[in-house]
Amino acid sequence: MKENFLRKPEWLKIRLPRGEEFVKVNSLVKKYHLHTICTSGNCPNQADCWERGTATLMILGDICTRACKFCNVKTGKPLPVDSDEPLKVAQMVQELKLKHCVLTSVDRDDLPDGGAWHWAETIRQVKLLNSDTTIEALIPDFDGKQELIVQVIDAAPEVISHNLETVARLTPVIRSRAKYATSLEVIKYIAQSGLMAKSGIMLGLGETEAEILQTMDDLLAVNCKVFTLGQYLQPTRQNYPVLEYITPEKFEEYKQIGLQKGFMFVESGPLVRSSYKAEKIVVNI
Repeated sequence: MKENFLRKPEWLKIRLPRGEEFVKVNSLVKKYHLHTICTSGNCPNQADCWERGTATLMILGDICTRACKFCNVKTGKPLPVDSDEPLKVAQMVQELKLKHCVLTSVDRDDLPDGGAWHWAETIRQVKLLNSDTTIEALIPDFDGKQELIVQVIDAAPEVISHNLETVARLTPVIRSRAKYATSLEVIKYIAQSGLMAKSGIMLGLGETEAEILQTMDDLLAVNCKVFTLGQYLQPTRQNYPVLEYITPEKFEEYKQIGLQKGFMFVESGPLVRSSYKAEKIVVNI
């Protein structure tokens, strides 16, 4: 794979985390032996989120069975599922006094149910211990199997998100197993359940503006209500290269287009990630 020689523009400079709340979140993650996508995914917003006392908790371990070219999460043979993890997550949410909790996971294609039961149980435990906390579940595709997706739906998180990650043409290039059409079907099924459906893509992978607008139309056609757009950042030299840095002004333009097309909420900016300030969705919708 060719090297990426594009220099990061000024608007992508990220400050290092060291605040009091950051230390608190970090200590709780270690206390409960949990994982966050903030760290595993090398998220540029880790400082901002952790210093606001928020984090996106990643369940089912930190080793993914897939090897997507954009992702920094470890890939390989996962460890056995921690049966105590749902309660640990609930206890951490309680200690952080979170009003809104975002959960995500690695893909667990090694498990017969893809981790669906564990997903549902984690949501149930969080709600049991934190009755006033709202939840966003950022789920894998479960290979599009509705009987698995419905387990998460029945646990009743307020928002269920599944990311397309990129446009249709680039999906086979950067996603190792997931299919664009399958992801759309997952989002459609979520929306049909009556829960809020959300999705997001990264920009700078070589997509065209026409493809971005078509992706918006594809999501609206399956009744997706919330859409996020953020700049792809190459985690390591082994990952897919950044082909373009999109300006903040262009991100704002896409936001306005998305709202005009019919999304209820659009979060669009260079440092936006699907779970970034996710609490705003519950407040504003």
